[in-house]
Amino acid sequence: MSKHYQVLIIGGGTAGIMVSSMLKRKNKSIQIGLIEPAETHYYQPAWTLVGANTYDFEKTAKPMASLIPKGVEWIKQYADKFEPENNKVITKKGEEFTYDYLVVVPGLKIAPEMIEGLKEAMDSGVVCSNYTNPKHTWEVLKKFKGGTALFTQPATPIKCGGAPQKIMYLADEYFRKVGLRDKTDIVFALPSGSIFGVKIIADTLMNVVDKKDINVRFFHRLVKVDGDKKIAWYEIDKDLTAGGCVTIADGDIASLDKEIQYNYKDVKVSRRGEQFGIHFDMMHLAPPQCAPDFIKNSPLASETGWVDVNKGTMQHFKYANIFSLGDVSNLPTSKTGAAIRKQAPVVVENILKLIETNALSTKEYKGYTSCPLVTGYGKMVLAEFDYNQNFEPDPKLKQFPLMISDSSKEHWRLWLLKKYMLPYLYWNKMMKGVEV
Repeated sequence: MSKHYQVLIIGGGTAGIMVSSMLKRKNKSIQIGLIEPAETHYYQPAWTLVGANTYDFEKTAKPMASLIPKGVEWIKQYADKFEPENNKVITKKGEEFTYDYLVVVPGLKIAPEMIEGLKEAMDSGVVCSNYTNPKHTWEVLKKFKGGTALFTQPATPIKCGGAPQKIMYLADEYFRKVGLRDKTDIVFALPSGSIFGVKIIADTLMNVVDKKDINVRFFHRLVKVDGDKKIAWYEIDKDLTAGGCVTIADGDIASLDKEIQYNYKDVKVSRRGEQFGIHFDMMHLAPPQCAPDFIKNSPLASETGWVDVNKGTMQHFKYANIFSLGDVSNLPTSKTGAAIRKQAPVVVENILKLIETNALSTKEYKGYTSCPLVTGYGKMVLAEFDYNQNFEPDPKLKQFPLMISDSSKEHWRLWLLKKYMLPYLYWNKMMKGVEV
């Protein structure tokens, strides 16, 4: 079978549905094909709340068929190979589809296999992840009886970089509620040297860390998970000071490297050569993430494996009729639905302008993204920033009745935005192709 479309879209996630809906809204006669094998579409930003038992998992799911716009042909298959010189995509079934314009938005791949032992440990016992099974996260929190609660993230790019710490702040409040907090050490181990890339937000979050008495371990790159022995092994991505170990106290807290250890807690740690194993009684992690194999191994990928596009226009550097946005693109910004909210209108405008005049529009994406950082039940900070990591609140969000003048500080109104307004905005505006 072979069929031709004016616009072919690969992926039925946030970007795929939003782009197809916007195109149809602006040009009803445009012929669109959408390749997507999944039956269900999930609103994943709410999974953080599901993991802390404050949002219903069932409400995060809708049938894919209910979201694909009228007049868009759903090709329920896996895309497999690209022949960009022939404007062709081949599916796993071997069927071929050709296009005038291609939009590549299949999302990213959760890749626990990138860390030794993680595949076996994931979503079993006391190792959990909101990224894969938020219902299991809640089971782990409920069964926790005290000890070391370890929260961690990988060195790869991930969906919503703030998510690994949101669940930690919620867990802290839950442990206090059930009388376990004084029996618990909370440790946050992360590969970078800062808790967040935007300074004004990092300052707010470090105040939260102080208030909640959390031990943050910077420059910790996760390399192995031993689910049976409950040990997470790390390598330290920082030159260790000559003359001994400075990441664990060995009885002398004054010797610690303060750039690595913040608010040190003397939890059990094993050492094996250059690796440090943190023993845990529960662990929540964001697993490593990467581009899907059919993207990584395609002519569309950059050296890093992500689709190689211009950061302002999202047009492919080599193939002018191919665009990519969202998680699979190599755009130098966070991989969030909020970024897609601003990227999709630019891609749509560019495709429509190319169809009409064979030239790009003047619209450009400036790197806006936002990360709603839940800091407790009923509290949130909204990190909004651009390509230069400048704190850049969105004027459109400012118009919302719940918004406050300074979203870089914790506020209960921002929690209401996260729990009620953003899901409404997602299902009723973004998914229906309304620019917001």
